Amino acid sequence: MAAERALAMATCTAPVNIAVIKYWGKRDTDLILPINSSLSVTLHQDQLKTTTTAAASRDFTEDRLWLNGKEVDVGHPRVQACLREVRRLARKRRGGSEDTAALSLSYKIHIASENNFPTAAGLASSAAGYACLVSALARLYGVEEELSEVARQGSGSACRSMFGGFVQWQRGERPDGTDSLALQVAPETHWPELRVLVLVVSGEKKPMGSTVGMQTSVETSPLLKHRAEVVVPERLAQMMRHIRERDFEGFGQLAMRDSNQFHATCLDTFPPIFYLTDLSRHIIALAHRYNAHHGHTKVAYTFDAGPNAVIFALADTVAEFVEVVRRSFPPATNGDQFVRGLPVGSAALSEELVAAVVTEPVPGAVQYILHTKPGPGPQLVDDPSQHLLGADGLPRSRA
Repeated sequence: MAAERALAMATCTAPVNIAVIKYWGKRDTDLILPINSSLSVTLHQDQLKTTTTAAASRDFTEDRLWLNGKEVDVGHPRVQACLREVRRLARKRRGGSEDTAALSLSYKIHIASENNFPTAAGLASSAAGYACLVSALARLYGVEEELSEVARQGSGSACRSMFGGFVQWQRGERPDGTDSLALQVAPETHWPELRVLVLVVSGEKKPMGSTVGMQTSVETSPLLKHRAEVVVPERLAQMMRHIRERDFEGFGQLAMRDSNQFHATCLDTFPPIFYLTDLSRHIIALAHRYNAHHGHTKVAYTFDAGPNAVIFALADTVAEFVEVVRRSFPPATNGDQFVRGLPVGSAALSEELVAAVVTEPVPGAVQYILHTKPGPGPQLVDDPSQHLLGADGLPRSRA
């Protein structure tokens, strides 16, 4: 590829992550520095991923960006921040000299990105998107440095999608953000029995985006300040211990408590922000009834800035709980497509369980369940047929 630099191209995939200790609030909105550390689980790309192709050519006349097939503004400040940072790292790596075998940093760039899940519906699409953008750009320019700091400047939680498994985003102390990085706490292979169920109740765009929402919280919520300074540091240490020890009871209880407190800070924001819906609250109550019936924590919910529930469970609980969800929210028309992702076995429910847990069914309320598990960080796609851009640098038509 070094000999012919007319068109250089790289394609990567990157994962979604779900925080179990939540990030909410920035202390620096330009550098995207958080008011507290956070911890997340990276979900498997077989079920949820962003794919991004970045191409550079001396023939391109302007930078361009396509998202899910539609051209969008490449001048978005956060996209530009990622581009600028990766090019800066490439220049630094070359010692300032223009290596003739290396890709010219002055070439214009074309980027195409696709999600295999709804964008901006509370499924952390921006995290996967910016992690993927940075990974593809870094591959294109031959940059191998620590990249979570760059991804963070696209979307805060994107830094956590730069790793697989269980990941901590450290708050950091420095004003320039150089110590606000992501670190892997444990790889995706660490807890093989852990499973994740995403209950998709809405693919719609949320009423208030996270960026605006969290800054309103920072400005108006005393609870958020207390959370960041007092509650999170202790919870972070506890959560890392529960993960290391594969203690589902501890992990699940703390994930639910932290989700609840995050949404309490949204309610404490003025004017208040409502990401949870009546249906979200139905799911929360269902999880608590289910756990109470069994006498211990078998499922644990967490909600990001949107109404979709993410449920953690161990593999031997999945079939029974999926059946509980199916009985509680009977699918309207898509009975065969109600459960997607990893296969789920069938389960018979006892009369006692149904009587105690399935109280008032709400037909059609859950669109579908996505069954997945922890997975790896960004991956390079070697197969040229998988590039999203053609040899002309324009999006390939998807038949």
